[in-house]
Amino acid sequence: MNALIVLAAVLFLLMTIIGGKKGVRSFVALFINFFVLIVAVFMMTDPNADPIILTLIACAIISCVTLFFINEINIKTKTAFISTFLTTALMLLFIFMVTDQSMIHGFGEEEVEEQTIYSYYLGINFVKIAASVIIMSTIGSITDEAIAVSSPMYEIRKHNPTISRKQLFFAGMRIGKDLLGTNANTLFFAFFGGYLALLIRYKDLNYTIGEIINAKIFSSEMLTILCGGIGVALIIPVTAMITAYVLTRPQKQKASG
Repeated sequence: MNALIVLAAVLFLLMTIIGGKKGVRSFVALFINFFVLIVAVFMMTDPNADPIILTLIACAIISCVTLFFINEINIKTKTAFISTFLTTALMLLFIFMVTDQSMIHGFGEEEVEEQTIYSYYLGINFVKIAASVIIMSTIGSITDEAIAVSSPMYEIRKHNPTISRKQLFFAGMRIGKDLLGTNANTLFFAFFGGYLALLIRYKDLNYTIGEIINAKIFSSEMLTILCGGIGVALIIPVTAMITAYVLTRPQKQKASG
């Protein structure tokens, strides 16, 4: 516990020195988002709760905190929030269908000894839970990429007011292309690093490559990685389209006296 307090203090100090007021807000936002996730997870253990609705609400709150609390309310954060929420909703529908068709929900044979740990979830729809886990794992990357696309597009429009909607859209797409490779790799290695223990367990169980690929739990984790990558890619055109529309829409003329 003492080590955690020291690490938190060091993180707060560094974020304050480097980021100033925004760094302090970012530090506070970490704990707010963590609290939101914990509450959402505990609420999902209720068999009467709908994990999809809870996920949408939690993602909306996390996006609001990340965008509006840290970066304040402006046209850039508004378009980023709309893009994030729309992409999240689309991803939930897509992941729900894919997870249902893939038949990977439930327990793999590697998890048989742990079924008692998950006894609380027996009355919950595992397909919805799987979809919620994937979205919760990628909401941070999706939100970050949305603001990373909308902010430069705002600056482009500000310094070039005559730019057309189509030109601004393709400018946003070019910005997104530069972000896609690094964000996809970051997401992949973040997931992969968390699943190293799983790979080590497969080695201890003397699994062959074929058995690993066909294992239910491995397929589930790969589905999470691939769907997360799709979300990171999808947010780019969605943000570029919405931001281009908002920034180039005709302004209402003030009524003359």
